[in-house]
Amino acid sequence: MTLDPQVEAFLKQFNSRKTANPILTLPPAEARKAMTDTMLSLMVDKNGIESVNEVRDLAILCPGEPVRVRLYQPKGKGPHPALVFYHGGGWAIGSLDSSDSVCRTLCSHAQCIVVSVDYRLAPEHKFPAALEDCYNAVQWFYEHAAEYGIDRERIAVGGESSGGNLAAAVCILALERNAPPIIYQLLMMPATDLALASESVQQFGEGYFLTQEAMEVFGKYYINCEEDILNPLVSPLRIENPSNLPPGLVITAEYDPLRDEGEAYAHKLRDAGVPMVCRRYQGAIHGFTSLVSLELGRQALQETAISLRVAFGDDIQDSAQTASV
Repeated sequence: MTLDPQVEAFLKQFNSRKTANPILTLPPAEARKAMTDTMLSLMVDKNGIESVNEVRDLAILCPGEPVRVRLYQPKGKGPHPALVFYHGGGWAIGSLDSSDSVCRTLCSHAQCIVVSVDYRLAPEHKFPAALEDCYNAVQWFYEHAAEYGIDRERIAVGGESSGGNLAAAVCILALERNAPPIIYQLLMMPATDLALASESVQQFGEGYFLTQEAMEVFGKYYINCEEDILNPLVSPLRIENPSNLPPGLVITAEYDPLRDEGEAYAHKLRDAGVPMVCRRYQGAIHGFTSLVSLELGRQALQETAISLRVAFGDDIQDSAQTASV
C-alpha cells in the first residue's frame, strides 16, 4: 500500500521543518511545552469543534494527589455509558487539550460520557505514577457514577499511543485488584512492548512522524530501570495469561512503528479467548486520529464510535466491527 495522499502531504510539510525535535535537545519541562504547542497546532479543527452537551474540568480526590479530569457530556437523557480516556504523548507530554478533539468526537458519535484524565507526566513522575492516576480515575467514577449520570455497568477505558498503553495496563491492574469492572478497552496505536524490537519499528522508525529515537527517550523518561520493561503493567504484551481481560478494539496504522506490537497484543488476547477486533488503517501514520485535518482520522474516529456503541449495547448495525487484520 501507499501513504494516504493527505497523510503524505502532511508528512512532507512536517519533515521539511528545520527545527530539531525538542524531546531530543531540551530539558523535559521545556521540551514538553514546545512539543505540546506543536501538537495543539496540528490538532485545531479549522472546521469548528464537535458539539457536545457540556464540558467541565474537575479535580477528583483520589488516593495521593488529586487528579484533574475533563468530563464531556453527550446530548440526551442519561444515565450514559462512559469512556475513561488517556491522552498520548510518550507519558511525558500531552494534556487534556491535546486530546480534546478526539474526546469530543467520541462523546458525540458514541453517545457516551468521556472522562479525559490529566495524569502525572514523566520524567518528574515515573512509573507507576501515571498508571495509578489512570486507575484511580476509573475507580472514582465507578464509585461516584450516579453523581455524574454514568451507568456504572457500562464503563470502558481507552487511549492513544502511550495512553493506549495506560488503558491496557489499567485493565490488567483492575483484574489484579478485582475492581472496578471494565467492560471494554479501546487501544488506539498502543505501545505494548517497550523493548521496541518489532519489525515495524525498524521499517518506520524514521520519517513517519513518530521516530524510534523519540520513543527511546520517552521510554527512558517513563521507566525506573530496564527491568521495568518486563513488567506487563509497563509492557502489556508481556502478560502471561490475558484470558480474563475485557474485550476491545485495537487500532493500528500501516506506517506506524508501533503497528506490529499493537497487532501482536490484539492477537495474543484473541488467542486467549478474549473477543478482540484489530483494525489496521492502510496509508496512515502514528497519531493520525488526532490530526483533525486528515479525513482518514475522522473516518477512523467515527468507525471507532460505532464500535463503542456496540460494546455499550446500543441497538445498531456495525458493519465496521467485522473488519480485522
